Amino acid sequence: MIPVINKNLCTGCGNCVEVCPPLALFLTDEKVALEEEFCEECGFCAVECPTQAIEIIFPLSDK
Repeated sequence: MIPVINKNLCTGCGNCVEVCPPLALFLTDEKVALEEEFCEECGFCAVECPTQAIEIIFPLSDK
């Protein structure tokens, strides 16, 4: 799933940018931004975010 970035929580620390394998994340105006076409949906960015500004939203199962 493509990460969702909460710009209000983002501090621009850059931790997510450092761990993004395809370099889909970058800093702009002291906040993180995402180039979705490069995202490999690995989730490393969400794990590294100290403010929980990046979230991976999984769809609900029909089970």
